[in-house]
Amino acid sequence: MISAADLDFFDIIARSPSLAAAAREMGVSPSAVTQRLQDLEKRVGVRLLERSARRITLSDEGELLATRGRSISDDLAELGETLAARRGVVAGHLRVVAPLGFGRRYVAPVAAQFLVEHPEVTIDLTLSDRLGRVPEASWDVAVHIGEVRESSLVAQLLAPNERVLCASPAYLARHGAPTQPTALLAHRCIVLRENDEDVTMWRFIDPHQDVTQVRIEPVLASNDGDVVRDWALHGHGVIVRSEWSVASDLARGALVRLLAGYRLPNADVIAFVGARKGRSARTNAFLKTLRESLSPVPWRAATTPAPPRERRRFGNA
Repeated sequence: MISAADLDFFDIIARSPSLAAAAREMGVSPSAVTQRLQDLEKRVGVRLLERSARRITLSDEGELLATRGRSISDDLAELGETLAARRGVVAGHLRVVAPLGFGRRYVAPVAAQFLVEHPEVTIDLTLSDRLGRVPEASWDVAVHIGEVRESSLVAQLLAPNERVLCASPAYLARHGAPTQPTALLAHRCIVLRENDEDVTMWRFIDPHQDVTQVRIEPVLASNDGDVVRDWALHGHGVIVRSEWSVASDLARGALVRLLAGYRLPNADVIAFVGARKGRSARTNAFLKTLRESLSPVPWRAATTPAPPRERRRFGNA
Protein backbone atom coordinates (compact mmCIF):
# COMPACT_ATOMS: atom_id res chain seq x y z
CA MET A 1 0.00 0.00 0.00
CA ILE A 2 2.81 2.43 0.93
CA SER A 3 6.15 2.32 -0.86
CA ALA A 4 9.58 3.58 0.20
CA ALA A 5 9.19 6.35 -2.40
CA ASP A 6 5.93 7.38 -0.70
CA LEU A 7 7.73 7.65 2.64
CA ASP A 8 10.48 9.81 1.16
CA PHE A 9 7.89 11.97 -0.60
CA PHE A 10 5.87 12.56 2.55
CA ASP A 11 8.99 13.23 4.61
CA ILE A 12 9.72 16.23 2.36
CA ILE A 13 6.10 17.38 2.72
CA ALA A 14 6.31 17.11 6.52
CA ARG A 15 9.51 19.19 6.64
CA SER A 16 8.26 21.95 4.33
CA PRO A 17 6.28 25.06 5.33
CA SER A 18 4.12 24.78 2.21
CA LEU A 19 3.43 22.52 -0.74
CA ALA A 20 5.13 25.08 -2.97
CA ALA A 21 8.30 24.82 -0.87
CA ALA A 22 8.12 21.03 -1.04
CA ALA A 23 7.75 21.23 -4.81
CA ARG A 24 10.88 23.42 -5.06
CA GLU A 25 12.90 20.90 -3.05
CA MET A 26 11.69 18.05 -5.25
CA GLY A 27 12.21 20.00 -8.45
CA VAL A 28 8.63 19.50 -9.65
CA SER A 29 5.54 21.67 -10.04
CA PRO A 30 3.21 22.39 -7.09
CA SER A 31 0.36 20.76 -9.03
CA ALA A 32 2.38 17.55 -9.33
CA VAL A 33 2.96 17.52 -5.56
CA THR A 34 -0.74 18.15 -4.89
CA GLN A 35 -1.78 15.35 -7.24
CA ARG A 36 0.66 12.86 -5.70
CA LEU A 37 -0.42 13.81 -2.18
CA GLN A 38 -4.09 13.31 -3.05
CA ASP A 39 -3.25 9.91 -4.52
CA LEU A 40 -1.39 8.94 -1.33
CA GLU A 41 -4.28 10.07 0.88
CA LYS A 42 -6.70 8.09 -1.26
CA ARG A 43 -4.62 4.93 -0.94
CA VAL A 44 -4.19 5.17 2.85
CA GLY A 45 -7.80 6.25 3.34
CA VAL A 46 -7.10 9.17 5.70
CA ARG A 47 -6.39 12.88 5.44
CA LEU A 48 -2.71 13.57 6.05
CA LEU A 49 -2.64 17.37 5.90
CA GLU A 50 -4.77 20.27 7.04
CA ARG A 51 -4.35 22.96 4.40
CA SER A 52 -4.75 26.72 4.79
CA ALA A 53 -4.00 29.61 2.46
CA ARG A 54 -0.49 30.17 3.88
CA ARG A 55 0.76 26.94 5.39
CA ILE A 56 0.17 23.26 5.87
CA THR A 57 -0.31 21.37 9.14
CA LEU A 58 -0.02 17.62 9.62
CA SER A 59 -3.09 15.78 10.81
CA ASP A 60 -2.66 13.20 13.59
CA GLU A 61 -2.40 10.52 10.91
CA GLY A 62 0.09 12.67 9.01
CA GLU A 63 2.25 13.03 12.13
CA LEU A 64 2.19 9.26 12.54
CA LEU A 65 3.17 8.65 8.93
CA ALA A 66 5.96 11.26 9.07
CA THR A 67 7.45 9.92 12.31
CA ARG A 68 7.17 6.21 11.61
CA GLY A 69 7.94 6.67 7.93
CA ARG A 70 11.19 8.52 8.65
CA SER A 71 12.28 5.71 10.95
CA ILE A 72 11.40 3.06 8.36
CA SER A 73 13.23 5.00 5.61
CA ASP A 74 16.33 5.22 7.81
CA ASP A 75 16.16 1.47 8.47
CA LEU A 76 15.81 0.72 4.76
CA ALA A 77 18.74 2.98 3.93
CA GLU A 78 20.86 1.35 6.61
CA LEU A 79 19.92 -2.11 5.34
CA GLY A 80 20.85 -1.18 1.77
CA GLU A 81 24.16 0.28 2.96
CA THR A 82 24.93 -2.84 5.00
CA LEU A 83 24.31 -5.06 1.98
CA ALA A 84 26.50 -2.79 -0.16
CA ALA A 85 29.24 -2.99 2.48
CA ARG A 86 29.15 -6.78 2.13
CA ARG A 87 30.15 -6.20 -1.49
CA GLY A 88 32.92 -3.88 -0.38
CA VAL A 89 31.37 -0.70 -1.82
CA VAL A 90 30.05 2.58 -0.44
CA ALA A 91 26.50 3.28 -1.59
CA GLY A 92 23.38 5.29 -0.83
CA HIS A 93 22.18 8.89 -0.87
CA LEU A 94 24.22 11.53 0.96
CA ARG A 95 22.82 14.97 1.84
CA VAL A 96 25.40 17.68 2.52
CA VAL A 97 24.91 21.29 3.66
CA ALA A 98 27.77 23.81 3.44
CA PRO A 99 28.27 27.61 3.52
CA LEU A 100 27.85 29.38 0.19
CA GLY A 101 31.36 30.58 -0.64
CA PHE A 102 33.28 27.83 1.12
CA GLY A 103 30.94 25.22 -0.29
CA ARG A 104 31.49 26.41 -3.86
CA ARG A 105 35.26 26.54 -3.53
CA TYR A 106 36.08 23.52 -1.38
CA VAL A 107 33.08 21.21 -0.85
CA ALA A 108 31.59 21.02 -4.35
CA PRO A 109 34.82 19.74 -5.99
CA VAL A 110 35.14 17.09 -3.27
CA ALA A 111 31.55 15.97 -3.85
CA ALA A 112 32.21 15.54 -7.58
CA GLN A 113 35.42 13.59 -6.96
CA PHE A 114 33.67 11.44 -4.34
CA LEU A 115 31.19 10.28 -6.97
CA VAL A 116 34.05 9.25 -9.25
CA GLU A 117 35.50 7.13 -6.45
CA HIS A 118 32.12 5.80 -5.25
CA PRO A 119 29.76 5.57 -8.28
CA GLU A 120 26.95 3.93 -6.25
CA VAL A 121 26.56 7.06 -4.10
CA THR A 122 24.30 10.01 -4.97
CA ILE A 123 24.85 13.44 -3.38
CA ASP A 124 22.55 16.39 -2.74
CA LEU A 125 24.63 19.48 -1.88
CA THR A 126 22.77 22.47 -0.40
CA LEU A 127 24.65 25.75 -0.01
CA SER A 128 23.37 27.98 2.78
CA ASP A 129 24.92 30.41 5.25
CA ARG A 130 22.09 29.81 7.72
CA LEU A 131 22.62 26.29 8.98
CA GLY A 132 20.24 26.89 11.87
CA ARG A 133 17.37 27.30 9.43
CA VAL A 134 18.07 24.03 7.59
CA PRO A 135 16.21 21.21 9.41
CA GLU A 136 18.56 18.61 10.87
CA ALA A 137 16.44 15.84 9.37
CA SER A 138 17.26 17.11 5.88
CA TRP A 139 21.03 16.53 5.96
CA ASP A 140 23.62 13.90 6.84
CA VAL A 141 26.68 16.16 6.95
CA ALA A 142 26.67 19.89 7.71
CA VAL A 143 29.84 21.93 7.19
CA HIS A 144 30.01 24.92 9.52
CA ILE A 145 32.49 27.79 9.90
CA GLY A 146 32.63 29.63 13.20
CA GLU A 147 32.07 29.14 16.88
CA VAL A 148 30.25 26.00 17.99
CA ARG A 149 27.25 26.56 20.20
CA GLU A 150 25.93 23.91 22.55
CA SER A 151 24.43 21.13 20.47
CA SER A 152 23.54 17.46 20.65
CA LEU A 153 25.22 17.00 17.27
CA VAL A 154 28.65 15.44 16.89
CA ALA A 155 31.24 18.01 15.72
CA GLN A 156 34.44 17.04 13.90
CA LEU A 157 37.26 19.47 13.11
CA LEU A 158 38.03 19.65 9.38
CA ALA A 159 40.57 22.49 9.28
CA PRO A 160 41.76 25.47 11.35
CA ASN A 161 40.63 28.90 10.21
CA GLU A 162 41.18 32.37 11.66
CA ARG A 163 39.16 35.54 11.27
CA VAL A 164 41.11 38.45 9.82
CA LEU A 165 40.59 42.21 10.07
CA CYS A 166 41.80 43.79 6.83
CA ALA A 167 41.44 46.56 4.26
CA SER A 168 42.94 47.50 0.91
CA PRO A 169 46.07 49.70 0.58
CA ALA A 170 43.96 52.30 -1.25
CA TYR A 171 41.52 52.56 1.68
CA LEU A 172 44.37 52.82 4.20
CA ALA A 173 46.05 55.54 2.13
CA ARG A 174 42.91 57.67 2.44
CA HIS A 175 41.79 56.83 5.98
CA GLY A 176 44.86 55.52 7.79
CA ALA A 177 45.13 52.27 9.74
CA PRO A 178 43.44 51.81 13.14
CA THR A 179 45.91 51.45 16.02
CA GLN A 180 43.44 49.97 18.51
CA PRO A 181 40.03 48.29 18.25
CA THR A 182 38.03 51.33 19.40
CA ALA A 183 39.53 53.36 16.53
CA LEU A 184 37.28 51.32 14.21
CA LEU A 185 34.37 53.50 15.34
CA ALA A 186 35.80 56.21 13.09
CA HIS A 187 36.28 53.89 10.11
CA ARG A 188 34.04 52.70 7.30
CA CYS A 189 33.22 49.09 8.17
CA ILE A 190 31.64 46.36 6.03
CA VAL A 191 29.90 43.30 7.47
CA LEU A 192 28.90 39.86 6.26
CA ARG A 193 25.54 38.69 7.55
CA GLU A 194 25.71 34.91 8.13
CA ASN A 195 24.69 32.17 10.57
CA ASP A 196 22.23 34.55 12.28
CA GLU A 197 25.18 35.98 14.26
CA ASP A 198 25.50 39.45 15.79
CA VAL A 199 27.77 40.64 12.99
CA THR A 200 28.16 44.25 14.18
CA MET A 201 29.83 43.24 17.46
CA TRP A 202 33.52 42.72 16.74
CA ARG A 203 35.58 41.09 19.52
CA PHE A 204 39.34 41.52 19.80
CA ILE A 205 41.63 39.52 22.08
CA ASP A 206 45.00 40.99 23.11
CA PRO A 207 48.14 39.01 24.08
CA HIS A 208 46.97 39.03 27.73
CA GLN A 209 43.67 37.39 26.67
CA ASP A 210 41.74 40.54 27.54
CA VAL A 211 38.72 41.08 25.27
CA THR A 212 37.68 44.39 23.72
CA GLN A 213 34.24 44.52 22.12
CA VAL A 214 33.46 47.16 19.52
CA ARG A 215 29.94 47.77 18.21
CA ILE A 216 30.55 49.04 14.70
CA GLU A 217 28.03 50.74 12.42
CA PRO A 218 28.47 49.25 8.93
CA VAL A 219 28.31 51.40 5.82
CA LEU A 220 27.82 48.27 3.69
CA ALA A 221 26.42 44.83 4.50
CA SER A 222 25.70 41.70 2.46
CA ASN A 223 24.93 38.02 2.95
CA ASP A 224 27.44 37.13 0.18
CA GLY A 225 31.05 36.77 1.32
CA ASP A 226 32.45 37.36 -2.17
CA VAL A 227 30.59 40.67 -2.41
CA VAL A 228 31.98 41.78 0.96
CA ARG A 229 35.51 40.77 -0.07
CA ASP A 230 35.21 42.61 -3.39
CA TRP A 231 33.97 45.77 -1.66
CA ALA A 232 37.08 45.70 0.52
CA LEU A 233 39.36 45.04 -2.47
CA HIS A 234 37.94 48.13 -4.16
CA GLY A 235 38.66 50.32 -1.13
CA HIS A 236 35.18 50.73 0.31
CA GLY A 237 36.06 49.82 3.91
CA VAL A 238 37.38 47.50 6.60
CA ILE A 239 36.17 43.89 6.81
CA VAL A 240 36.40 40.87 9.08
CA ARG A 241 36.66 37.78 6.90
CA SER A 242 37.67 34.18 7.26
CA GLU A 243 41.30 33.37 6.56
CA TRP A 244 40.25 30.91 3.83
CA SER A 245 38.52 33.71 1.91
CA VAL A 246 41.25 36.40 1.95
CA ALA A 247 44.55 34.48 2.33
CA SER A 248 45.46 34.91 -1.35
CA ASP A 249 44.63 38.65 -1.21
CA LEU A 250 46.82 39.11 1.86
CA ALA A 251 49.67 37.15 0.27
CA ARG A 252 49.74 39.37 -2.84
CA GLY A 253 49.19 42.62 -0.93
CA ALA A 254 45.72 43.37 -2.30
CA LEU A 255 44.49 43.41 1.31
CA VAL A 256 46.47 44.36 4.44
CA ARG A 257 46.01 42.71 7.83
CA LEU A 258 45.19 45.22 10.58
CA LEU A 259 45.68 45.33 14.38
CA ALA A 260 48.39 42.67 14.32
CA GLY A 261 48.65 42.76 18.12
CA TYR A 262 45.12 41.46 18.46
CA ARG A 263 43.29 38.37 17.28
CA LEU A 264 39.64 37.68 16.63
CA PRO A 265 37.80 34.52 17.78
CA ASN A 266 38.71 31.58 15.56
CA ALA A 267 36.26 30.33 12.95
CA ASP A 268 37.40 26.74 12.49
CA VAL A 269 35.88 24.64 9.70
CA ILE A 270 33.94 21.80 11.31
CA ALA A 271 31.46 19.14 10.25
CA PHE A 272 28.29 18.24 12.13
CA VAL A 273 26.84 14.75 11.96
CA GLY A 274 24.06 13.16 13.96
CA ALA A 275 25.10 10.41 16.38
CA ARG A 276 23.43 7.71 14.29
CA LYS A 277 24.37 9.18 10.94
CA GLY A 278 27.97 9.33 12.11
CA ARG A 279 28.09 5.51 11.79
CA SER A 280 27.10 5.65 8.11
CA ALA A 281 29.84 4.29 5.84
CA ARG A 282 29.11 6.87 3.14
CA THR A 283 29.13 9.70 5.71
CA ASN A 284 32.42 8.56 7.20
CA ALA A 285 33.95 8.06 3.76
CA PHE A 286 32.86 11.53 2.61
CA LEU A 287 34.22 13.19 5.78
CA LYS A 288 37.54 11.38 5.32
CA THR A 289 37.76 12.59 1.71
CA LEU A 290 36.82 16.15 2.69
CA ARG A 291 39.32 16.21 5.55
CA GLU A 292 42.09 14.91 3.29
CA SER A 293 41.29 17.61 0.71
CA LEU A 294 41.91 20.24 3.43
CA SER A 295 45.24 18.75 4.54
CA PRO A 296 47.58 20.48 4.27
CA VAL A 297 45.35 23.49 4.87
CA PRO A 298 45.06 25.06 1.38
CA TRP A 299 44.75 28.66 2.56
CA ARG A 300 47.98 28.25 4.58
CA ALA A 301 49.98 26.72 1.73
CA ALA A 302 53.23 28.42 0.71
CA THR A 303 51.54 29.64 -2.47
CA THR A 304 47.83 30.24 -2.01
CA PRO A 305 45.91 30.11 -5.32
CA ALA A 306 43.67 32.99 -6.25
CA PRO A 307 39.93 32.36 -5.88
CA PRO A 308 38.50 30.70 -9.03
CA ARG A 309 36.28 33.58 -10.10
CA GLU A 310 36.52 37.07 -11.53
CA ARG A 311 36.25 40.01 -9.22
CA ARG A 312 33.24 42.26 -9.61
CA ARG A 313 33.77 45.91 -10.52
CA PHE A 314 32.45 48.26 -7.87
CA GLY A 315 34.52 51.36 -8.57
CA ASN A 316 36.57 53.14 -5.89
CA ALA A 317 35.50 54.86 -2.70
